[in-house]
Amino acid sequence: MIQRTPYADALTYAIMVAGFFLLIGPFIVVISGASQSVQQVNSVPFNFMPQGEFFTNAQAAWQRANLGNALLNSMIMATLVTIGKVALSAFTAFAIVFFRSPLRHLFFWTVFITLMLPLEVRVVPTYSVAADVFQPFRSILGLFGIEITLEWNLLNSYAGLTLPLIATATGTFLYRQFFMTIPDELAEAARMDGSGAARFFVDMLLPLSRTNMLALTTIMFVYAWNQYLWPLLMITDPSYKTVMMSLRALLPADDGTPDWNVTLAGSLIIILPPLLVVAFLQRWFVRGLVSSDK
Repeated sequence: MIQRTPYADALTYAIMVAGFFLLIGPFIVVISGASQSVQQVNSVPFNFMPQGEFFTNAQAAWQRANLGNALLNSMIMATLVTIGKVALSAFTAFAIVFFRSPLRHLFFWTVFITLMLPLEVRVVPTYSVAADVFQPFRSILGLFGIEITLEWNLLNSYAGLTLPLIATATGTFLYRQFFMTIPDELAEAARMDGSGAARFFVDMLLPLSRTNMLALTTIMFVYAWNQYLWPLLMITDPSYKTVMMSLRALLPADDGTPDWNVTLAGSLIIILPPLLVVAFLQRWFVRGLVSSDK
């Protein structure tokens, strides 16, 4: 049995306070720097007290990086990716848990193994397919001597930004863990009442898994919002640029005094949407993770 002592309590609180400042420190720097002038933000030592230049800096960042259009594109991308991931993972987990196929465990582990293959690892074949969607079909038909000239690509489109990111092993795993806690008697009772698979899924499983759904929504929205590499590969049209791509325009020029105040103001604007989503869904996020671990 672990016995509490004053020294252990003091050490625990010291570690917690140190961790708090390590987490909150970068936000203090961003908030302070975003509200300072060029001279103030470049002064040594750095002044951690906020000043009154935030709206001026935010306006400059908004115009320099065209943040209005970029925020709209990122919001569309993050929303579509989140909806797609939540829906697809729910359908996949439902099929794995409630359809008694002898291969269902093989299907699950095949999906689960993809957790070890992030987008950065499979970016080359994924981009190859997105740049020429019908190329795999042409290759297969070519083996039989059939040639077709169909061509279609997903470059510079919302489909290209979202469709290759929708598949998720993490969401499937979370839903599977929750669905496994549903007693078989509930599915049997629904079957005896004449409910089909679709009705059982919509009327019973979805309401019960609302907490998991909101937790997964939080994770996937932040994931999609922070995407940089994939939009960088897919987008060459400035009208489709996302906020992460627009960050480059906020970097100070090589010549002259670096205006980090404008960069920090733009960064603060960019992190606000996911921050608000996490703050709003935090309670359900924690509940969803706890219930998925049963």
